This record gives sequence, C-alpha cells and structure tokens, in this order.
Amino acid sequence: MGPRSAASPEPISRLPAPGTALPGHRLLLGREQALALDCGLALWPVTVAYQTYGRLNADKSNAVLICHALTGDQHVHNVHPVTGKSGWWDLMVGPGLPIDTDRFHVICANLLGGCQGTTGPSSIDPQTGRAYGLRFPALTVADLVSVHRALLAHLGIERLAAAVGGSVGGMQVLQWAIDHPGEVGAGILVCATRRLSPQNIAFSAVAREAILRDPQFHGGDYAEHGERPDNGLFLARAIAHITYLSEQSMREKFGRRIQPGDEPRGPFDADFEVESYL
Repeated sequence: MGPRSAASPEPISRLPAPGTALPGHRLLLGREQALALDCGLALWPVTVAYQTYGRLNADKSNAVLICHALTGDQHVHNVHPVTGKSGWWDLMVGPGLPIDTDRFHVICANLLGGCQGTTGPSSIDPQTGRAYGLRFPALTVADLVSVHRALLAHLGIERLAAAVGGSVGGMQVLQWAIDHPGEVGAGILVCATRRLSPQNIAFSAVAREAILRDPQFHGGDYAEHGERPDNGLFLARAIAHITYLSEQSMREKFGRRIQPGDEPRGPFDADFEVESYL
C-alpha cells in the first residue's frame, strides 16, 4: 500500500450497494429453517452466499470448508466480481496447491452478517421493509457456525474432510470442533484464538466508536441517506491493523524507516513506512 494521508481516506465506492446481489451460489433459509441465535432471537429469512471449487466426490468425503476472516468474503479462489482482484487465498487454494482443488471440493461461504451476499445489517428486515442497521441481532461465533452447518446440510455433506479458518474464521473452526466434533475430520486454525484478550477487546471497542461517531453513519441507517461512513471505517480498519502485527513484527517489517518520495509532506502526513501501512 502506498503513502496516504490519514486525513483523506480512500472512498469505499467499490463495495456493493446495500442489497446488491453478487454473482455466485445462494441458499435461502426460510421460516421453516429459521436460525435460533444465541441471543434468544430467531432470524429468517437468511440468504447464504457461497462459492465452490473442485468436484465433490461420490461419497461426499472430500469437502473442505474455508471460514474467512472478519472482513473477508466467499471469493477465496476466483476474481472478485466487484473489485476485480484475484481470490484472497490464491496462494493456498487451487490446483496443485496445499488445498488442492484437484483433490478436494472447497466451499467458502460469506459469514452471517458479512454483507457480501449473506444476510447482515444491510439486508432488508421483512418486518419493517428497511435495512436492519443497528437493529440486526448481536451474533456469536456459534451463530456463524450454525449458518455453515445449514449450508452443508443443504449440500448433503455430513462430515468435512477439513475445516480451515484464519482469525475469526479459525474461531469458527474451533467452535465447530468443540460443539460438533463428529462433523469435522480435521481443523486447521490460522492466527486464531479461543478468546480475545482484554487489550484486543479494548481496541475493538475504540474501532467501533470510530464508525459510530462518523456523522455519515446515521445510527446505522446511512444507506437511507445515500452516504457511507468512510472516515469511520478507515479509522476502524487502521486501529484493527495495529492489532494484526505484534510490536516485534512491526519492528522487523517497518522499523523507523522513512516513507520514500520527494514530494513535500504536511506535518501530519505519512512520514514513516508504518504510517503508510495503516
């Protein structure tokens, strides 16, 4: 990522408009399949957006589910239909790669609340005819697993060869292995944990406040105003990225190196490489 002033975040205009359907597979869970959430509410209808790669064998024993990280999506090994970028894990998923699509049937679904095709706060609440916004139910990792299990039931897959996930995706894999161990042949967790530390909870709280306090957030109803909380999202993402690397790894990756370039900078522009990273 090149240098960028913290005062002028890049717009997120490439994100799909609320309610926009992305290309790919869809599963619709209706009233009969309403999701019972940990908060005590039932959610329906629920749309689950997912992608598949490789062929499912006759006894359906070669399925591998990939659970994406918080801001990831289902496009793990195909060109993203909105951004035009290649799959976010093309280094790992594909023919002859560690998760070999010549051997395995790979499934990746947008998680509940993910807003890349699966039902989330930008979806329309059938009770009100408006986007859920902040009225969307609070979710737990177990709720995310429930959606993936419903998808696998729809596909007729009773047991996964493996479930793989990074970050909150890894937390889903762990939750699945604890609650339904017979459904997962192997669990692979990447940069995941069983719980957040107090410091990480604190960073997450500040990141949320950055979005909530953006005037264009409008209490979660920004779509009705034709706006997006770009500044709040930028600050929240920058705060999150501070937690994605340890102090030691930041020192090794960036040190105190000055950002190259001959253009004069203002007093609060990105002088150091670590600032450019954010």
